[in-house]
Amino acid sequence: MSTSRRRKIEEEFIEAKNNWDLEKLYVDLASAKGKALTPVEKKFLRGLLCGFSPAEIASKVYKTRSSSTVRVYLSNGLYKYIEEMLSRQAPDFIKVKNWSRVTQLLEKAGYKKVWLQIESGTLNTTFSKTKAQEIANNKSTPMQDWGEAVDTSIFYGRKKELTQVEKWILQEKVRLVVLLGMGGIGKTTFSVRLAELLKDNFDFIVWRSLRFAASPEVIFEQILEVISPESFTKGQSISRSISQLVSCLRSTRSLIILDHVDSILYSNSNIEVQEYTEVLSAKTSAIANSNINVNNLNVPSIQYLPGYEAFGELIQRLGESQHQSCLLLTSREKPQEIAALEGNTLPVRSLKLTGLNQLQTKEILELKGFATVNLEESQQIMQRYAGNPLFIKLAATAIHELFAGKIDEFLQQETVVFGGIRSCLDEQFNRLSVVEKQIMYLLAINGDFDLKKLQKNLMLRVSQRLTLEAVELLQRRSLLETDESSFSLTPVLKEYLIEKLIEENLKFSRDEAGSLLFAHTIFEKQLKNHLKVSRLNTEL
Repeated sequence: MSTSRRRKIEEEFIEAKNNWDLEKLYVDLASAKGKALTPVEKKFLRGLLCGFSPAEIASKVYKTRSSSTVRVYLSNGLYKYIEEMLSRQAPDFIKVKNWSRVTQLLEKAGYKKVWLQIESGTLNTTFSKTKAQEIANNKSTPMQDWGEAVDTSIFYGRKKELTQVEKWILQEKVRLVVLLGMGGIGKTTFSVRLAELLKDNFDFIVWRSLRFAASPEVIFEQILEVISPESFTKGQSISRSISQLVSCLRSTRSLIILDHVDSILYSNSNIEVQEYTEVLSAKTSAIANSNINVNNLNVPSIQYLPGYEAFGELIQRLGESQHQSCLLLTSREKPQEIAALEGNTLPVRSLKLTGLNQLQTKEILELKGFATVNLEESQQIMQRYAGNPLFIKLAATAIHELFAGKIDEFLQQETVVFGGIRSCLDEQFNRLSVVEKQIMYLLAINGDFDLKKLQKNLMLRVSQRLTLEAVELLQRRSLLETDESSFSLTPVLKEYLIEKLIEENLKFSRDEAGSLLFAHTIFEKQLKNHLKVSRLNTEL
């Protein structure tokens, strides 16, 4: 290692020497390790002593929010040395459960410098006001664990929404907030930016993603290790962890963010799909002659995956109980508990994020490398993708790669849904029941419907109750646009569904009578009209 590089490492988190006896620590830890600490180990130790979490150390050292490298380094090395060193000094084995316990243990062991000394009832004059202020500032610094939170250095708009949720949490003391929206709309980035804005108002900040369906045991353990390491016992029951979390959120001011909650949700529609498949793929007369009693079927509710029900219990209890903290969830679908708890004047609220505007769309395109974007082009891109930031970015990449960066040529070819955009929409559409899909198809063809028209035009003569439940479920899945009493779809969803219908028709083209499209006259007539208007009849 070069001298300059070593000097730089030694200077990082050097402020730790103001409050800690570093030299003694280095010597004692080297004795426990069996050899001297490395410069990197000393740096990470100083970071912990300054009150930084592994995620914050990673951010300062490696310029990333991913704390995995630092966590592994600490768990496999430094924590073990500290345990060995302290266990030599105590009658019992000392366990470092998490990063926040390091400073507590080392302070009890006498490694922290004592600046305050009482002599004859007065303060030692060597204690300066500067040091007093420094310690006060360190005590007021919130503990933050950002997990795998995304970078928000580039953030588009959302000023109104951020202000609204900030008001809910800080002024109106809302204790549970759910951010809803289609995939790609920006819920994750919004949650991180919001937490960054609110961090000085909380004692603890914990951000966790459920995208890869981490178990409730793991997530609850990680949260408790941050906000209450002393009371947590590894391997304890789920119910005890939930009770401890509720208790801790009452006694502290904490902000807990759980991202991608939809990853642990599902709708059990397999039975319904199987029963309807034969009817829909058979001849039209089969619908009338079928023995299936559609009025006895239910639209499946949104449930938790087996083994993840504990998240629902936590959400329920934090929504019902009084506490001074806030739980923030992001999801494509609204958990069942929220519907009964939320209200405009209640301490549980939900906010559906919508698309970005024209100027923000133009900003994305420019950041994606388009030197000149006129207002008309950005307006068309915004309208086609309903301002969905992810879809706009994916489209911008395709324009560069397939159309030599010419936005006008991309707009002329009319294809809207492809590649990653199609995959994202497929993921949401495949979760729907047959009745939900039929409603989506009808809205794509007809533009909008009220509940009465929906009930009248559904191909399968289901009950009004089933229709209402299906529409309610589509709303909770963030797929419907509402205007007073009517429902509609965004342009990108319409295009996606029309393409699905075309594919369905081609699939059954050898047996027109058995086609899903032509099993009902409204599908045939309205689809042809829509295809003419959209210039998609050539594909058909």
